[in-house]
Amino acid sequence: MLLQIKDSSDLVKIVDIQELIDPNNDIVHAKDQKGQEEQDTDSFNKANLVFPSGESLPRCWLDANYRQA
Repeated sequence: MLLQIKDSSDLVKIVDIQELIDPNNDIVHAKDQKGQEEQDTDSFNKANLVFPSGESLPRCWLDANYRQA
């Protein structure tokens, strides 16, 4: 799955989808999609990622207590 970094138009390829959808993880491991060669895995804060369309990640992926007001 590809996501975009909020502050730039850079795309990152998520390594582990389970890590992304787990609301108890603030960090996700992904590979930056710069150039034609595969980049090394790096850590990214989930709060700084959005879908390539610009839409935010679902709250249930970011907040373990999303059901509480």
